[in-house]
Amino acid sequence: MELRRAATALELTAAEYLFDAPVRPEWARRFLETPGHHLFLAYEDGVPVGFVSGVETVHPDKGTEMFPYELAVAEAFRRRGIGRALVRELAALARERGCYGMWVGVDRGNDIALATYRGAGGEDDGSCTVMTWAFG
Repeated sequence: MELRRAATALELTAAEYLFDAPVRPEWARRFLETPGHHLFLAYEDGVPVGFVSGVETVHPDKGTEMFPYELAVAEAFRRRGIGRALVRELAALARERGCYGMWVGVDRGNDIALATYRGAGGEDDGSCTVMTWAFG
């Protein structure tokens, strides 16, 4: 397995099957060009098999933290440590960039995601409920 930081919209469109919806090149470029936005791809034999995206946010009284936004691994490649490696890579980048921490919301009952995040060093502090707003 090889992990690489995505740098072009073409890389993301080549990995489109890993995303929830088709990759729009203009959105992919915007994501990659926005400071504090990061995406790593995992490859097996040159084929993209997983990704993790993360977004840095800065708050006046806390500093900078990293939010893992989305993690996906192709079904045929799950349970091989790819997700864990991707999350660890994002965490290493967060440390390198001076983030004071990293956290992610996980859907109730998503035991696979919870196991992946725990395997990458994450801890469930039991204090989070996620509230959402849908616009459009």
